Amino acid sequence: MGRFVYSMQVSLDLRIEQVPGDNGAGEWLRIGEELHRAANALTRSLALMVHGRIYYEVMEEAWPRAHEDASLPDFMHEYGEIWTAKPKVLVSRTRRSADHNTRIIGGDDAIEQLAALRAGTDGSISVGGAALATQLLRAGLLDELLLFTHPAILGFGRPLFDDYDMPIDLELIEQRSFEQGVTMHRYAVLDAKEASSC
Repeated sequence: MGRFVYSMQVSLDLRIEQVPGDNGAGEWLRIGEELHRAANALTRSLALMVHGRIYYEVMEEAWPRAHEDASLPDFMHEYGEIWTAKPKVLVSRTRRSADHNTRIIGGDDAIEQLAALRAGTDGSISVGGAALATQLLRAGLLDELLLFTHPAILGFGRPLFDDYDMPIDLELIEQRSFEQGVTMHRYAVLDAKEASSC
């Protein structure tokens, strides 16, 4: 069985964007070469990536053409190649087609389809998008959080989870520090099914 891992860049107050639409490109982020190369390695090791529509469209806009931009460093070209080639699932009610090794699931039974996908996959499955991660958490299907915390307090903006107000027990299973004060914390989500049924 696979493991759904919600991976996200966050501020100290667990915000993922300061203003609507900054989509991980805010000035508060400190993504240097060391962190990017670690993200490359993590992404390469995934069995599969699952994205919500907004998150997917941000990635789709940037990464397939990264290799054409001579101003980008080699590690960003590398990430573009990894993301483009990696098998992906786009969860969307509105998209009918997607390129870059992506298939689409949607409809009222999307969470059930994702549960079946998890059951039939060996390895880690990354989750991109707060709305999608929240739905998986509510369904008791989210297995891990992989948070890259940047030394900034935003004070407002979109939170790590959308409209979620139940307790979540976590177990820290890995931590690492990066340049510019960024830290990585990997947590196992404990008793997610129990929390979602309270």
